[in-house]
Amino acid sequence: MFAAIEIFQTAFLALCLSRLLDLVNTVFPMSSRGSAPSKEYISKIISCIQEEIEAVQFDSHLTLLVLREIGKVLQLLAERAEYQISTGAEARQMAGPATGSQLKNFSLCQLLQEIHTRISSLIASLPPQASELLSPSLGSISGVAHESVTPLFQAMLELLKSCILQIHEQNFGVMGMDAMDNNASPYMEELQKSILHFRSEFLSRLLPSFASSVSTGTETICTALARDMASKLRMARDMAELELAVGQNLFPVEQLGASYRALRAFRPVIFLETSQLEASPLLQDLPPSVILYHLYSRGPDELQSPMQRNKLTPLQYSLWLETQGEDQIWKGIKATLDDYAALVRSRGDKEFSPVYPIMLRLGSLILVNASMLQIT
Repeated sequence: MFAAIEIFQTAFLALCLSRLLDLVNTVFPMSSRGSAPSKEYISKIISCIQEEIEAVQFDSHLTLLVLREIGKVLQLLAERAEYQISTGAEARQMAGPATGSQLKNFSLCQLLQEIHTRISSLIASLPPQASELLSPSLGSISGVAHESVTPLFQAMLELLKSCILQIHEQNFGVMGMDAMDNNASPYMEELQKSILHFRSEFLSRLLPSFASSVSTGTETICTALARDMASKLRMARDMAELELAVGQNLFPVEQLGASYRALRAFRPVIFLETSQLEASPLLQDLPPSVILYHLYSRGPDELQSPMQRNKLTPLQYSLWLETQGEDQIWKGIKATLDDYAALVRSRGDKEFSPVYPIMLRLGSLILVNASMLQIT
């Protein structure tokens, strides 16, 4: 009798899988790489999945078996959608309006997120095993959705980074003479234009179903030299403009967490006297390396930054920073401090710049924190 029931059960599950596969093959033909499917087709797939679940809800064991088949269908759907993603230069371009390839990728992203959201909602009332069964396939759906727009967002981040890195080409001493005007620095104006273009041409087509944050580039800002009050005012205004541009066009800055707090904290830090820095509560929101880089701007010319010491371009050093932890960054900074100390001693001088002992103490804190992390 059990054998007979198993035959019917196998046949039932095969029919269930066949019905859903037919829909996926209709929406995403194996040999075709055309336009993204319509919302109506996606809604039909979701409705059929819902019907298959509702048909077996009276039997918990059969429900799990059907969900296992649905997982196979969702996995296939993710694979077919991945095949449809447009790649290449046209999918990454940032200069003009959104291309056909980019619009197609946007549609795929939104449709896949719709599937993920609605299927997750469907199984929310089912036993926990249901979520466990569909978790891998839903993860694949989400992964492909992000993959469809990742190249564009990477291109955007590269463009914004190139704008921010132009800070190293700005002469804040000269520009600071006109610090009472209401204009941002040239590099910041270019950054604002790029953000506005990205918002109007690309991000607006994905919101509210997709949102992404942009790194504020605090470390890069800290390495620019700003020595007098006028140039400090100019830099503070640039940071305010950066906060405004991101908040109005990309993402609520209050939700950016540590990056936002660091940017807000650094603005008043640049106006503190060197002797006030170590005791300031503002340092709690700033990574030690950020303060260390800022201190280079307060030190003598012979105290070179790691970028200068290693003869790297701003882009090369920025890429290196992104891959390093605080302890590794400190090693590079410590090497420049050692060079500076050796130079001072070779001249027979007995006094160091006031920033030198502060930087050493901040560096020791980095080593202590790294040791504590290793212990835990």
